Amino acid sequence: MGNGLAAEAEAAATVAQGRPAAHRWKVLGVGFAANASFSAAFSGIPTTAVFLRSGYHLNNGGLGLVLGMLGLGISVSELPWGLLTDRWGDRRVLLLGLLSTAAALAGLAVFVVPSGAHVPSVTVLALGLLLVGLLGGSVNGSSGRAVMAWFREGERGFAMSIRQTAVPAGGGLGALVLPVLASRFGFASAYSVLALACAITAAFAWRWLHEPSYIDAGNAARPQADGGTAASSALSKKVSPLRDVNIWRVALAAGALCVPQLAVLTFGTVFLHDFSRAGVLAISVTMAAVQTGAAVARVWSGRWTDRRGNRRAYMRACSLLTAVLFAVLALVTGIAGHHLAMTTLLAVLIVLGGVSASAWHGVAFTELATLAGTSRAGTALAIGNTCVFLTLFLTPLAIPLVLSIGSWPMVWAAASACALIALPIFPRAIRVRKVQTSRTCDAN
Repeated sequence: MGNGLAAEAEAAATVAQGRPAAHRWKVLGVGFAANASFSAAFSGIPTTAVFLRSGYHLNNGGLGLVLGMLGLGISVSELPWGLLTDRWGDRRVLLLGLLSTAAALAGLAVFVVPSGAHVPSVTVLALGLLLVGLLGGSVNGSSGRAVMAWFREGERGFAMSIRQTAVPAGGGLGALVLPVLASRFGFASAYSVLALACAITAAFAWRWLHEPSYIDAGNAARPQADGGTAASSALSKKVSPLRDVNIWRVALAAGALCVPQLAVLTFGTVFLHDFSRAGVLAISVTMAAVQTGAAVARVWSGRWTDRRGNRRAYMRACSLLTAVLFAVLALVTGIAGHHLAMTTLLAVLIVLGGVSASAWHGVAFTELATLAGTSRAGTALAIGNTCVFLTLFLTPLAIPLVLSIGSWPMVWAAASACALIALPIFPRAIRVRKVQTSRTCDAN
């Protein structure tokens, strides 16, 4: 019976609306490009924090506010966009989101840039970045649902991890390019490049992104050792993702585990500049290394967990490793003081901690989509992204507050504690033996 369903799923994947199975790689390419384009904005803009602070005359509190607006916009809009994706389909929502985000970024480039004696207020900048986040929130759920629809179980973890790799890849490209553009040519050039990237991606989405005629056929596949089975997908489709406890556990744990990741992404440049006295080149290379390492780790983890069926165990392991690495970073920062000789060690710890805190994304979102089933994957992915980007809003606001009452070691210690909190929230793995036993009982 199981083999017949798997064969049926594979046959359904062969031709969809007259397109060969190989077309799914074009769909994945569009999903990758869409996430990379938007990631270059929400992960790349924070790497210009030093220049934002000086160009817009911001203090650390104002800087945290404007950077947090991106995350607030995404977190508020994710769930509505996800529900709309499940109703309208991937193509319409992704095209609408990319084009409107490009328009918002173009508006920033024209109206919200420092020029001469004119410096836009912190309120105007914050509202502009909030709008970018509100519109760009459409990209995550729609592109993820498209990938889930075109790939079957057994390769979805790998495909979703490649899609999620676009986040650090786009962020790494933004970290290399945006600080240079902002410092040499002004923020108009930085916003314009981001707008152009979204517009070009929309053109590829128009050409290649089409929904297959089948939905959820690929859910009938081999069981996952940690409980991601076809049976669980079929069951979850009867229950709204909004009422599924396991989906909320994965989403909430993902949000907690994002705190150390986003602490590095939003204030890592400020830490390296203010505390370690690192130069622009060293900061750019360090932040690019974080994003590059995260990209490699995500692809590897997707393939590895597909083969071993251990998504939940992997997510819990990442929580523990991240907690340990940030505890070490807090300790070293406290011991180092402001010694310039420690700059390299601190940069290495930032890279290791940032990679560990980012490596699990593809696996977690695959688990969310598998639990919900493809037809409701947009909603499940939106729940996860809501928690993740709510953290992107809160973390930049919390760090200046922690710095005002404490120090950098306290910031990294708090990040370590959040990673540790995520550990018991992630659902525990279900052994294959138990799943098989229950099936045997049902058969009898």
